[in-house]
Amino acid sequence: MDLGLSDKVAFVAASSQGLGKAIALTLAKEGATVIICGREASTLALAKKEIETVSSKPVLALTGDLSIASNRESIIARVLKKFKVVDILVTNTGGPKSGTFETLHQEDWDQAYQLLLGSAVGLISGLLPALKASKSGRIIAITSQAVKQPVDNLILSNAVRSSVVGLIKTLANELGCYNITVNNVMPGYTETARLQKLLQSNPEMANTVKDIPLKRFGKPDELAAAVAFLASEQASYITGVSLAVDGGWIKSML
Repeated sequence: MDLGLSDKVAFVAASSQGLGKAIALTLAKEGATVIICGREASTLALAKKEIETVSSKPVLALTGDLSIASNRESIIARVLKKFKVVDILVTNTGGPKSGTFETLHQEDWDQAYQLLLGSAVGLISGLLPALKASKSGRIIAITSQAVKQPVDNLILSNAVRSSVVGLIKTLANELGCYNITVNNVMPGYTETARLQKLLQSNPEMANTVKDIPLKRFGKPDELAAAVAFLASEQASYITGVSLAVDGGWIKSML
């Protein structure tokens, strides 16, 4: 299937590694011009080089921490200086600190807010004029299966990512008049460095495989394929949805 992304410009947040990089790679393979960002210049440079091996177009790589307002504003300004139109915005971040309610502190909650919700609000707000200019913009948030079914020891993710879903659902209503679709993708347990870190801190988490109907962890490119579809013209009548890519782990009916 030709997803029709060859003339599109896509900004993928937190894309120097993990799910973000997988999404940027997939969009680049589909022909999109890709903008990536990350906190570490060396890791970002490697990602840029890798993505450009599968794309005929140059990749714009921007260094910065999206949870810090000044960094975020600088990145947005550089994007808008180069591109007057942004067709696809993928909001994405690394995961917040693990722990239970009683082991975490106010500063942990503040950091989780800035990382998960603050970065999404800031990016959408800053790039909205360029998305409107697209006439067929796509906003896709990467959250977690935790917004549907809480994950043990991840209360920050469970709580704050759910706020992102509220934002996305509301924006689907508000931005539809501009032909902008707004959706949420919920990754399940996926083979990334983040998952490996969680497994090291909590080895019993490896047993969760038995709770996944497909009996395995997901692969980053499987998640990326779902994002690419939502970014495509074929998904032009899909908005306000939360799509799980979790191998069936979420047990709720809706």
